[in-house]
Amino acid sequence: MIWRAMRLPVGIKLSAVVALAVPALVALTAITTLADSSPTPSPSGSAAALPGDPAKGATLYGQNCATCHGANLEGGIGAVLNPIDKMPGVANPFDPTYLIDIITNGRVHQPGDPRSTDMPAKGGNTSLTDQDVKDIAAYIIQQNQTGSPPLSPGELAKRTILWVSIGIIAMVFVTYLLAQYNMRWIARRAAARRK
Repeated sequence: MIWRAMRLPVGIKLSAVVALAVPALVALTAITTLADSSPTPSPSGSAAALPGDPAKGATLYGQNCATCHGANLEGGIGAVLNPIDKMPGVANPFDPTYLIDIITNGRVHQPGDPRSTDMPAKGGNTSLTDQDVKDIAAYIIQQNQTGSPPLSPGELAKRTILWVSIGIIAMVFVTYLLAQYNMRWIARRAAARRK
């Protein structure tokens, strides 16, 4: 047996080494995964640079935009607004002027655009005032500054790999302990038969 061939210093059992090594490996993997995760870039600008009132914008967004862009800006028919979809040819999607222009004038599907649907001017509600549009833009910017966006595909994959690895290591450890117990039980039965 491989386990029998391994010689450890007197007083140290292989099960004790495994019992210490497995949690250490899990802890190191978790620390490495957390250290490798890169922070989500925040939009440029500060709360003082908001073009309108985000509290009013939240209400207006819920009434006029949530149908297409989702109640939590997660997207749907329309583009994802937290984290905001990168549009071709747009340097800063958090520029208030850019957002106000898109909300006011709408957007026609462009080749290479991540969304295949058009956005009507003012989301189809022509009664929105210029201040209403500024408030909606302020709400979108604020949510990207303070909201917690969903995990990126890379981060989701890292976390999945971490937890699957932990599960596999735990199953191997439990299997090892059960095998050791069974071997002792078999040895005791064999000794009892010889008597």
